[in-house]
Amino acid sequence: MTDTHAHLDFLEEAELEDAKAHFPELRAILTLGVDPTRWERTLALAQGNVYAAVGLHPTSAHLLSPEVEEALRYYARHPRVRAIGESGLDYYWTPETKPAQLKALEFQATLAEELGLPLVLHVRSKDGQAEEDLAAWLLTHRPKRVVLHAFGGHPALEAAGLEVGAYFSFAGPLTYKKNQALREAAQRLPLHKLLVETDTPFLPPEPHRGKRNLPHHVRHTLNRLAEVRGMTLEEMESITDQNAETCFRWT
Repeated sequence: MTDTHAHLDFLEEAELEDAKAHFPELRAILTLGVDPTRWERTLALAQGNVYAAVGLHPTSAHLLSPEVEEALRYYARHPRVRAIGESGLDYYWTPETKPAQLKALEFQATLAEELGLPLVLHVRSKDGQAEEDLAAWLLTHRPKRVVLHAFGGHPALEAAGLEVGAYFSFAGPLTYKKNQALREAAQRLPLHKLLVETDTPFLPPEPHRGKRNLPHHVRHTLNRLAEVRGMTLEEMESITDQNAETCFRWT
């Protein structure tokens, strides 16, 4: 199994120890540091089968400055870094910073391109506008390797993602009873573009909903994805592990 999106630096010490006990069950884990105060801790956690991504979350986009750009360029060259992000657009929490979010997105996309790394994208809004805007951005900028983290099934984003060859990463919501439309999206997307993740400690899958998430819980999302595609867990595990290797190039 591979957890392509976690935030290990958000875990309490006891939670982290619990998570580490299960690390041998996973082929790889990508832990993401999402603002300047978290980059060094994230890189320190990137050992063994844990790799790192560094970036500026859209809710922290207002922090972008020449100094932050320089620091991100520095940390992005760390040998354990396998992606830039998560960047993107978030109008749910910080709609007022849209211009700053777009500027931070542009910078991180350019940096990912320069370093030959995938770009990990977050999107969230109450009315779908962020998804529409990110879809338009994708079609304009066409990043070479891009991951739609915690894909929520928005039609415009699905169409744009397919157009640019994006990876679609599914998290715990794929397992929620009400999300049949999301499972239908997972059923029709190309097999070679599917990933699974936890977003640890957020978005826990059933049967852990309402609790803090951990990387090894990705098994539940993986199992649901396998069911949706009419495959065994082992078959889907092999496919998503290979997809993650192709995208992030662990080795």
